[in-house]
Amino acid sequence: VQLQASGGGLVQAGGSLSLSCAASRTISDYVIGWFRQAPGKEREFVATITRAGTRTVLGNSVKGRFTISRDNAKNMAYLQMNNLKPDDTAVYYCAARASVTGAYYSGQHDYTVWGQGTQVTVSS
Repeated sequence: VQLQASGGGLVQAGGSLSLSCAASRTISDYVIGWFRQAPGKEREFVATITRAGTRTVLGNSVKGRFTISRDNAKNMAYLQMNNLKPDDTAVYYCAARASVTGAYYSGQHDYTVWGQGTQVTVSS
């Protein structure tokens, strides 16, 4: 499977963006994760969602502001970002890993497939 993230852009603090992750084929057997990397910083876990979308886990820095979702029928995953802050500025990546029902992962090394990233810039 190949992934392509899109939807990034420039937004003012307090604004919202919705990122999309398009897969080249079915992702119903894949856990999906979103990560981000700011300049000079390590890649950071943002969110993950189980194969069927029954459980989501968010990173501490985005809890209450971001939502991860997926539509397996459309081979798509999404990251809705609300109340954005300048610290959210980063390149955002979606990632996937084939796994079992109910599994989810927060470690970047757990994922085997990565999209190319989309830039999100939040101005103060």
